Amino acid sequence: MVAGCKLEVAHDPKAAIELTSTPLSPEIFGEGIISTSLYERDIAIHPSGNELIYTLADYKQNRRCLVVLQKTEQGWSEPRILPFSGQYQDIEPFFAHEGERLFFASNRPIFQDSSRNDYNIWYSDRKAGSWGEPQALSEAVNQKGDEFFPSVSESGNLYFTAARQAGPGREDIYYAKAGKDGFEQAVPLDSNINTALFEFNAYISPKEDLIVFSSFGRADDMGGGDLYYSIKDSMGNWMPSSNMGAGINSEKLDYSPFIDWERGNFYFTSERVEQLPASWKEVAELRAYANQYGNGFGNIFRVSLEKLELTPRQE
Repeated sequence: MVAGCKLEVAHDPKAAIELTSTPLSPEIFGEGIISTSLYERDIAIHPSGNELIYTLADYKQNRRCLVVLQKTEQGWSEPRILPFSGQYQDIEPFFAHEGERLFFASNRPIFQDSSRNDYNIWYSDRKAGSWGEPQALSEAVNQKGDEFFPSVSESGNLYFTAARQAGPGREDIYYAKAGKDGFEQAVPLDSNINTALFEFNAYISPKEDLIVFSSFGRADDMGGGDLYYSIKDSMGNWMPSSNMGAGINSEKLDYSPFIDWERGNFYFTSERVEQLPASWKEVAELRAYANQYGNGFGNIFRVSLEKLELTPRQE
């Protein structure tokens, strides 16, 4: 039997969750409630601003769950695991269809094949206030091998990451056009986005004119993987991608971007360390450091969208 996630929260979320402030430099989001000593990543915010979903994991990401907070007249609810999550590895939520469809990645069995445990793209529709049984996308998207980090445009087109032998790199960003009966066959984005290295976890803007993603191993990589972006030119083609720079990236892994357009913030996950002590004299000091946010496991950060210069690189 596969063990599920258990969620324990010892803080009042009403005091720590606030979506409207726009910090001028990256700050930890929801400290002590969302960003804790555990591993948090992959935030999705409902267009209304009254609901947010993120991935919560243990320190080594042995088990990952989708966790939701909802805002009522009394304030934010306690974090709770979504009803369909907790048994399998569920990650990387994304709201679509005005917030009533939730896309995510999961390694749950697919296509009635109990032997498969690769990651695939799934979705759940909300009806009468309740999330339905998750449904897998077709083989136009989900093939043998991993597919993850779904992001859906205003027109319903899907962008996601896949690790495929025929792809241009180790991991690549793919595009699947929305069709009448689902999605058309997915294709990789061009060489202004994908390289022979790792490109992954791409956020697409509603109009599909901005893409933000992570890459690992490029010449300008600052450390464990950086956030990059590209915009489209006047012909509708992606321009050469640019590193988002030291104001966003760190020497650790920075990834899983999300933009809350309604409230003007850019969110991302980082494994950066906040104020690592020069030394420890007592075991209690080390334990205290390990049991707080900013300890080098994943936390969710945000920064004002206006402070980011998402403009094309000048050659």
